[in-house]
Parts: sequence; structure tokens; C-alpha cells
Amino acid sequence: MKNQNSAKFSKTYGLSRRDFVRRTALAAGAASFAFPYVGRVLGANDRIAVACIGVGGKGDSDSSDAEASGGQMVAICDVDANNLARKASQFKGKFPDIKQFKDYREMLDKVGKDIDAVTVSTPDHNHGVAAIRAMKMGKHCFCQKPLVQTVSEARLVRQLAKEKNLATQMGNQGSAHDGLRRAVEVIHAGVIGAPKELHVWSNRPIWPQGLDRPAGVDEVPKDLDWDLWLGPAKVRPFKKGVYHSFNWRGWYEFGTGALGDMACHTVNMPFRALKLGYPSAVELEIASRVYPETFPITSRIRFEFPEREGLPPLKFWWYDGNPTADPLFKPLRPPSEVTREIVNMRDKLPPSGALIIGDKGKIFSPDDYGSSFQILLNGQDTYKSGNESEVCKAVPITIPRNMKPGDGNDTLHHMQEWFRMMKDPSKPAYSNFDIAAYLAEVILLGCVALRTGEGKHMKWDGPNMTSPNLPEAAQFVKRENRAGWEA
Repeated sequence: MKNQNSAKFSKTYGLSRRDFVRRTALAAGAASFAFPYVGRVLGANDRIAVACIGVGGKGDSDSSDAEASGGQMVAICDVDANNLARKASQFKGKFPDIKQFKDYREMLDKVGKDIDAVTVSTPDHNHGVAAIRAMKMGKHCFCQKPLVQTVSEARLVRQLAKEKNLATQMGNQGSAHDGLRRAVEVIHAGVIGAPKELHVWSNRPIWPQGLDRPAGVDEVPKDLDWDLWLGPAKVRPFKKGVYHSFNWRGWYEFGTGALGDMACHTVNMPFRALKLGYPSAVELEIASRVYPETFPITSRIRFEFPEREGLPPLKFWWYDGNPTADPLFKPLRPPSEVTREIVNMRDKLPPSGALIIGDKGKIFSPDDYGSSFQILLNGQDTYKSGNESEVCKAVPITIPRNMKPGDGNDTLHHMQEWFRMMKDPSKPAYSNFDIAAYLAEVILLGCVALRTGEGKHMKWDGPNMTSPNLPEAAQFVKRENRAGWEA
């Protein structure tokens, strides 16, 4: 029976049981897992030479955190001259020879021999192309969530990180929180029993979507290189305020919608705690009016997961939609019988959250990053803080911690963990690509199901990245990049 189960498991996941145990141990924070070699050999006192791809928005803080973590800043790149000039001004005093580029391809060609690592903080459609290009050159990589834009890119960056033994980290900073790691420990200890359901909801989008492409063309700002901003995407006219610099998230060509933007945060803890692996099926159950080029303003997506490592089959529902967008608009949310105790405790459902339902109780994380959690055991009427619950206190600490008590700078500690991995591969970053790319790949399947169509039960063959019953899904698994921007 054991051999039959192992064969069934390998067929389902494309992994040996040993590989899956190793992967889930890493997801639980097993600091003893060691990589044989990471890039060039870095001593404890060596300065790590860094180039930053994208220094506006989140790239501003990512580049600053890299410098604060001990990075030797060699080069910065941004398609917006204003972002580039502002960041160069900040770094010039300490790094007078820092080089500036508009095109990350040119930057990597010219300074590749001088750097050890890159940060990637661009719009989603450039994540994979930039990260893959750098990783193929043997550069360690910190890349913002949702890590990549397509399922195939997620698979490739995971393979590259392993093949080239690179230190990696995805920018979902909630991974640094003690609360997230504690929730994983509590669930793994069986406190809420066998998990049966997962419900995660988000207040995104907070940008326009559910609309058609506007007609016409506007003059491109003199400080923006529009062609470089488009990168691997198909050419289209510039429209002021429609894509650059933030509203790109709602467009299929550039973003990943609410799901890609937030699920790598909100599903991070449950993915680890529930050992989700690849789903067996994904379906867009319902959505608001569907437009050809943008994500809908609200949607509900169901993921189905098979038995895994002694855990029962599980269904995961994702809900998105902004409750403050319009007083007449009511976004999709979990059924009231599922969230009754949460509403009773708070008077209303919070804008976002993650709820895990087991046969012995429930765990609820009330924020986007999983920094805290509350528990409700069967027979109890109200949730109790995980820090105050006696049953949770009895669970031993098994995952190394990354932050000191009272230290709220999770983004810096998240970056520092990546720097530590570059120098000590025996201490992998908690959101390194072996787990983060796996999470991203599963999340992006929701985008595939959404684009495949409402009410279509998309069976999924994870190892082969195909749907056995919906071949039309293949067009959304891998993108055809524009010439010159091949990954």
C-alpha cells in the first residue's frame, strides 16, 4: 500500500515523496536545509554588489532596503527619468560611481560582470523577463510579488534558482512576521484538526478595471520611455493615467488583477500551513461583467486540492472586490454562515482576511500579511487571539524567527533575510523561489481560470502545466513576448 500511495503521489505532483517533504519542510522554515553553492563565494564581511531594476514605487523602498542591508549599489534602472534621477540623487553621496540605465537588458549586459545580485520591482509584465535574464547570468534575485505574470515564468524561475544555486526572495514581506510563522506552526500541530476549507477575500482592486480600452492616443511624457515600459507586451498607444504609473494592475497585458496583487500576501500563510501543492481543478464560479482586456471588478474563484501528506481534500475560495468603490456595489464575499463569528466580534466583515476551517476549529487572519491570527475552537462562541490561546501556547516553536519583538520593519527584515542567504546558504530565505514560485504558480492559475471563462471547470495537470479538459487554457499559461524581450 505504501508503494502504491507513493506512486499515486508522484503521478499527481510530479515530485517524489522525498522531494515534497523537503519542499514542505522548507515552507515551514527548516533552516537546516542547505544549498550546495550559491553564486560566487561570499564571505561574511563581503559587500554584495547589487543592481536595481525599477526604482519607483515599491522599487524605491526595495533599493533603499538593499542598501541598508549592506548592498554595494552598482547600478540602477528605470524607464521613468524622474524615478531614476531621484534615486540616483539619494545614492550619489555614498556611491558616487553608481551607473544609471533606462533599459535593464543594457544594464545587465554592461555591468553583469560587476554585480552579484538584482532587485526587480517593475510592473508585473516585466518581472519574469528581467528576473530570468539576470538569473541565467547567475545573479541572485529579489523580485516583487506576484513574482511573475504567467504560470510558465513561475516554473522557469523556480528551476533556474535550483539549477544555478541562487539565493532568492519574493517581495511578500508578511513572510518576515512572527505571527505568520506562528500560525503555520499552530496549524501543522493539528490545533484546528484536519483543514477542509479555505476562504480568502481582498478589498482590491483599488485601481480601475472592468472597463474597455480607451480610444485615441496621448503624448508620451518626455521623461518616460514608453517602448521600454511596454517591454515584452504588445505595442499599444500611450494614454495618460490609464497604464503608467499605477493603473496597469487591472489590465491583462500588464498586471494580474486583485488576485496577483494580493494573494501572494493573503494566501502565503495558508499555502504553507495547508501544504497545498498543485490544485486538481480551478473554476471561476462567478464574476461581474467580463471585459476583453481587463479583470472584472469582483469575482469568486474556487480551487480544489487533493489529499496531500495525510491531509484531506480541501476547497479554497478566493473573493475580490472593493467595498468602498461604490455605495451601490456589493463585492463577492464568503457566505454569512462561514463568517458569522467574525462579524459578531467586529460588527462587520473586515475588508480583507483569510479563514481556515478545520474539523476542530477555525483560524482567522484579519489582515493582508498574516501578521496576526485568531482562533475559534469547536464549542466556543468567540475568537481568541492566537497569542492568548492556551492551546496555541502549548505548540512548540519550530520555525526560525526573523524579527525582534516590537520591530515592525518587516520589509527591511525580509530583504536582510535574502542578504543572509547569499552569504550563508544553510539559512534559506523564508520566501525563496522554491516555495514562492510554487505559491505564485498556483495563484496565477486563478488568473488562467478567470480568463478561460465563468463556470468552466478547469481540471489541472500541475507537473505538465496543462488542462486535460480545457485546451483553450494553454494560451494563458505562457505569453508570447515581443521580439527582443524573450525570457
